[in-house]
Amino acid sequence: MSINWITRAETSADISTIRDITLAAFDTPLEADLIDALRADPSWVNGLSIVATDHDGRLIGHALLTRCHIGDTPALCLGPVAVLPEYQKTGAGSAAVRASLRAAKELGEHFVTVLGHPAYYPRFGFTRASQHGIGLSIDVPDEAMMALTLDAGHPLPSGTVHYAAPFGI
Repeated sequence: MSINWITRAETSADISTIRDITLAAFDTPLEADLIDALRADPSWVNGLSIVATDHDGRLIGHALLTRCHIGDTPALCLGPVAVLPEYQKTGAGSAAVRASLRAAKELGEHFVTVLGHPAYYPRFGFTRASQHGIGLSIDVPDEAMMALTLDAGHPLPSGTVHYAAPFGI
């Protein structure tokens, strides 16, 4: 299934559908609850909650970037990323992630971190965070913590990633 996904920033009308997509994509409601909590948190950055739709306007996927810090340096955290199960592996998630990274760069952001699947996120330019001296305060598989600079003129800083409070990290 090859679809040219349409991406855009979420609107208030999308919120319940984004929750439905996230609930369908994950085994527990934790990720959907996290998104709801992040919307009410100071880490929320308007314009960085991106949906992927089909040509009929049906929401299929979602990617979220919120504020975090690497040490004292402002950065963004990618996740959750969710796609309706019947549309997984169609490029909807990739389209939403790429659009979110473009939107972040347009806002003048430089750094993005992700705690995710090591076979999926390198396609967007993410590399192992530990190679840049970036870590977490909790134990996670080294290959799952990744980072990306959106601007080659700004090399990744080193330090511990500090997530928004709703992450509980």
